[in-house]
Amino acid sequence: MKVRVLFVLSVLSLLVSWTTSDLVLTGFLQCLPKQPLSAYPIFEAIYTHENTSFQSVLLGYIRNSRYSTLATPKPLAIVTALHESHVQATVICAKQQGLQIRTRSGGHDYEGLSYVSDVPFIILDMFNLRSIDIDVADESAWVQAGATIGELYYEIANKSKVHGFPAGACPTVGIGGHFSGGGYGPMMRKYGLTVDNIEDAKLVNVNGTILDRNSMGEDLFWAIRGGGGASFGVILSWKIRLLPVPANVTVFNVKRTWEQGALNVIYKWQYVAPKLLDEIFIRAIMRLKNSTEGKKTVEVSFVGLFLGQRDKLVPLMNESFPELGLQLKYCFEMSWVESTLFWADQPIGTPVNFLLNRPQGPPNFFKSKSDYVKEPIPKQGIESIWQMMLKMDKVLMQWNPYGGRMSMIPEWETPFPHRDGNLFLIQYVTYWVEEGAETLKQHLGFVRKLYEGMTLYVSKSPREAFQNYRDLDIGANRQNHTEFETAKVYGSKYFKGNFDRLVRVKVMVDPCNFFNNEQSIPPR
Repeated sequence: MKVRVLFVLSVLSLLVSWTTSDLVLTGFLQCLPKQPLSAYPIFEAIYTHENTSFQSVLLGYIRNSRYSTLATPKPLAIVTALHESHVQATVICAKQQGLQIRTRSGGHDYEGLSYVSDVPFIILDMFNLRSIDIDVADESAWVQAGATIGELYYEIANKSKVHGFPAGACPTVGIGGHFSGGGYGPMMRKYGLTVDNIEDAKLVNVNGTILDRNSMGEDLFWAIRGGGGASFGVILSWKIRLLPVPANVTVFNVKRTWEQGALNVIYKWQYVAPKLLDEIFIRAIMRLKNSTEGKKTVEVSFVGLFLGQRDKLVPLMNESFPELGLQLKYCFEMSWVESTLFWADQPIGTPVNFLLNRPQGPPNFFKSKSDYVKEPIPKQGIESIWQMMLKMDKVLMQWNPYGGRMSMIPEWETPFPHRDGNLFLIQYVTYWVEEGAETLKQHLGFVRKLYEGMTLYVSKSPREAFQNYRDLDIGANRQNHTEFETAKVYGSKYFKGNFDRLVRVKVMVDPCNFFNNEQSIPPR
């Protein structure tokens, strides 16, 4: 009898939930036409479960298959904004109906927070807002949040062969989230982060008003440049500063296995890579592979960019980093925009219009974590980590050198605090294609064990993390309930001492915490 009663109650609860969601969605849809809209009808931008295209629109910008399962919570609706006024209307009506907004520009949020929530929510999809206006004479550009990094690179190069921008290596990442989290790329040692080169921004605030730098004020403008825009509003566009690059740059990829002396090379890399000329960036990527004897081993790829010609690079490297053994035959000269294809793992000679491609096909499953290293890791430490990797499958580590311009910018200048004193940033990744709970558990175990094994060698009090490599393992709030003390756990790791200022800005601009997610900035 008790079981039957519980079953009936659960069914009734589910029916009430469905009914409530239907009423909320109806109220939201009825609210939209009451808002002052542009010449673009907003209903052409709305997809509900009744639309045959709903599923394809939802899945089109999910870049981690962990969040595209049958069990993944789905939005009540998706608004694929065609005009800035559609964003304003969506914010106003969602707030009125008590609906949570998840804003998605490229879908690369590592934990799916830009398109998943356990409470009734809508996705505000920005992929149609993707215009890019380049002003070479002013050395600036306005870029809408739904554009991709690749599209930005393509448009810059289309107008100038001697300008670039220090954004990331993956061309399909959306501008909105990449910039607001402090995006970086292979020019960061020369020019810093994306947020260090932003001059203005447009944002829709909690009242549905469009603000620019002047009208939002310097506190909010500071907060969205590295503090995560989703905590404060909806980013519409950014004005960026274009930066000089040579007509030709040099790239290389030198690989060494453990048996070929990779341990000695990566050990020396820690001392050299953060202190090289600002124009040189060498990323070290550690992967598992089979050796010539058929045994599993660790291979390190030393992937480099030099803002100059190879005839100058090779002597510099042989003087400061002879362990790498860089030779002219490993170096390729090309335009800056062609080098962005190299960093996107595309073969040399790939047409530049590849940068315009949007993601196609289902993505891998993956889980990522991050760390900062302030002192060189001893050889025995690296060796112990590699021994641990050999017992795993489909894991990698990516070490990204700091120094240069990154050491010159005070940690409080933007919310991104990881500046002077850091040798390099680590990204840990595990990836897989097989579905199933056991496979998920196994791979999450791999990356978490690797992270745990690095504890002795990374930053402490707090153990710092990079917000754009979002990681719910380091702390998360409950849905629609952001507690300050819980938020301070992850907030101190992402923002260190800047967390308190971010909270003060949140209180100023969104005191009722309308814009929230599991790792958002709380009001206090």
